[in-house]
Amino acid sequence: MSEVVGVSMGFIEKFILPKEVDFVAALKGQLDVTCGIVRHLCDAGLHRQAGALVVIGQEARRARELKNKNMQELLDVFITPYDKEAIYRLIVQLDWVVLSVRHFVIEREVYGIEARRDHRTIFHALNEMATLLEEGFKHLAAREMAALATTTDLVHDKYDQVVEYCARAVALLFQSDNCKTILMHKDLIAQLKEIAKRMHISATTLEDMAIKAA
Repeated sequence: MSEVVGVSMGFIEKFILPKEVDFVAALKGQLDVTCGIVRHLCDAGLHRQAGALVVIGQEARRARELKNKNMQELLDVFITPYDKEAIYRLIVQLDWVVLSVRHFVIEREVYGIEARRDHRTIFHALNEMATLLEEGFKHLAAREMAALATTTDLVHDKYDQVVEYCARAVALLFQSDNCKTILMHKDLIAQLKEIAKRMHISATTLEDMAIKAA
């Protein structure tokens, strides 16, 4: 009889009872690795730290593993602390941040060029966006909605700054007569703007998650 009960409980736990996943911890893990990758990129751009680019490759693989794990967990559960679609968007957007960083590194290596000194303001702003994104997630987890809204607004402002800095950097490029230099550096600037865009979308997704969970 006890064996039958044990089998029945095992069946219920596997197929009927909702699977429990700590999505707050899971998403924080992916977000922390993603923001760390952005910081390594900024270190490489601001301080010419070649070792930071090597770390990006290693951490990018880790980020992809976390993304795949989180996506599989999302497919396997019925109950989540936040809207499932919003969680999906956050997982995907964080993955896009990492992809955009990798694309920047690839283009830099293939073209054989370094980021220009006038790109420093862009890297500073990206670094600040990464910090704000981490703060935003802490506010989400603590259900501090007013603080999250303020942080999201700051991310929005930083994104505007990045767009402006990128536009100014491109304008400086156009002062050159070397078309090859213009095209190569314009590609790098486009990737930096894409990184900022994906972090901005990630921040607004955090706010969306908070609103739907309220």
